[in-house]
Amino acid sequence: MLLQLVNILYVLVAIAIIAFVLLQQGSGAQSGSGFGGGASATVFGARGASNFLSKTTKWLAIVFFTVSMGMAMYASKQGKGGPAKPDLGLMAQQPVPTAPAAQVPAAQIPTAPAQPAAAAPAPAEQAPTPAPGK
Repeated sequence: MLLQLVNILYVLVAIAIIAFVLLQQGSGAQSGSGFGGGASATVFGARGASNFLSKTTKWLAIVFFTVSMGMAMYASKQGKGGPAKPDLGLMAQQPVPTAPAAQVPAAQIPTAPAQPAAAAPAPAEQAPTPAPGK
């Protein structure tokens, strides 16, 4: 029950982070900053005090990473009990079907023709032939 609540919190925090990041205005979002306007000097310069959106995003990120680490530690402690057995659900209740092996009559099984025995001896067994003229 507690793990389900933590998972729901985790998903809600992730959605909130996405929403707050998308709502924030970028540092170079002033009109004309991309074309050399006067506001472009502040693109890489110091920023003023952070607003509500950036502070909320920071705290949501802290909660998100804390919950992530907590769930990882919980999962690692649960996994030390030995090899996990998969939850098969309804599949565990079904018997495994076994089909009997198909019986093929011996007359239908193809066989390779018998190889004739080698008529000539192997080259290592041949006697050396005398050289002509000697």
